[in-house]
Amino acid sequence: LYTKTGDGGYTSLGDGSRVAKNDPRLNAIAAVDEANASIGVVMSLGKDQVDVEVLKALYYIQNDLFDVGADLCVPVVATPKNPPLRIAPEKVLQLESYIDLFNASLEPLNSFVLPSGTVASANLHMSRTIVRRAERAVWEAIYHYGDSINKTTAIYLNRLSDLLFVMARFCNDGNDILWKPGV
Repeated sequence: LYTKTGDGGYTSLGDGSRVAKNDPRLNAIAAVDEANASIGVVMSLGKDQVDVEVLKALYYIQNDLFDVGADLCVPVVATPKNPPLRIAPEKVLQLESYIDLFNASLEPLNSFVLPSGTVASANLHMSRTIVRRAERAVWEAIYHYGDSINKTTAIYLNRLSDLLFVMARFCNDGNDILWKPGV
């Protein structure tokens, strides 16, 4: 499908306004999309390589990330013509409950963890770093646009990167590969 409406380097936001394709808001939306695709790689490993509860949580998260993109795509205004989809603080609380669930069986850390281990764990670490980049892109857009961007989107991504770290450890089943300084 092609519309050619973006051929001049501009595209439309969800409210119909046009912005340059290198706009900070669009960079944030693209980074969230990339994060979602990276989680799709983990999902593609299936239940033979990834715990079923992790897969269920990741499915929920992938849907949330589409919501984050939709939220970022429509500027926050006082009286919107149509109520836009917004990420609410309850979504952050859901991530925190997942963190508590998957962290419950893990031993406390006394060293940094190398992003490695099982295929699932390594890919979750990759997703974690992509989510961190997406979070930075959202904060850049917030610094540029201020209150016209929902700050809960950035908080959601911050918490999601924490969750992905815990999930990566969980998928290593207690066999994290620890950093050994100076080796």
